[in-house]
Amino acid sequence: MSESASEEEAVPEAGAEGAPVTEYDPAAPAPLNVPRTPTGNAEVDAGLERLADTDHLATDGHLEVYEDVHRGLRDALTALDARPGPPAPAGPR
Repeated sequence: MSESASEEEAVPEAGAEGAPVTEYDPAAPAPLNVPRTPTGNAEVDAGLERLADTDHLATDGHLEVYEDVHRGLRDALTALDARPGPPAPAGPR
């Protein structure tokens, strides 16, 4: 190989604007920066905050977080049904 050929290989490619093209690593975690608006319910808000953990995990780690949040939200909804309410009206006798 000639010296000029090795020099050409060392020069980074230029993008559309003339800037060097950076290598894309699809496996690298990247924050989605999805806004999470507090709901006022501590259990639900904790689940929403738990979703932020996916910003630092590779895609294959997201499922565990999603399942955990889903379980927490399901438990919060179930707890709403379990709360004692007013007594049921008596039926006709």
